[in-house]
Amino acid sequence: MSDWERSSTARVVPPARPRKLAKVPFVELADGRLQGVVSSGSDIERVYVSSVGAGTFAYACSTNNNRPCGGARGGYCNHIRTLINEAVLQYGAERVARYLRVETEGEPSAQTLTASMTGARPSLGDTAAAAPVFSRFLRHLAYLELAPTTGPLPEMQWFPPTRAVA
Repeated sequence: MSDWERSSTARVVPPARPRKLAKVPFVELADGRLQGVVSSGSDIERVYVSSVGAGTFAYACSTNNNRPCGGARGGYCNHIRTLINEAVLQYGAERVARYLRVETEGEPSAQTLTASMTGARPSLGDTAAAAPVFSRFLRHLAYLELAPTTGPLPEMQWFPPTRAVA
């Protein structure tokens, strides 16, 4: 095993099942939320930044221009439901349920998770997280423009090598 492999701390978890990225190009379990970017069904140039809070299930959905989602009035909109479905594909239902602290009867699935969370009558959450989530999404897109390489990317090396002298 090389020094690079031994000093690497990033763990890559393979997706639970393959998913298509056209509808939900970015989904993550971070900052105490399930959050991501969901494409608009009506306008190809519009995306929505949606999130569901862990424990409270508070939801937020707005466009990348910070305009509120018209469907997220009093409950989960289709963007949030699609985000939950894609998170289950990406991470698996058990991991999503554990992260969001959702209790379901029987085997968890996207439908049972959504039903349990909407049954708790969640409130509208804060949309302040939309900007950092969208920024991370754009950063991930920038990596797609790089030429394929097996060498390390300088901006991805957050920690110095273990044998470096400070």
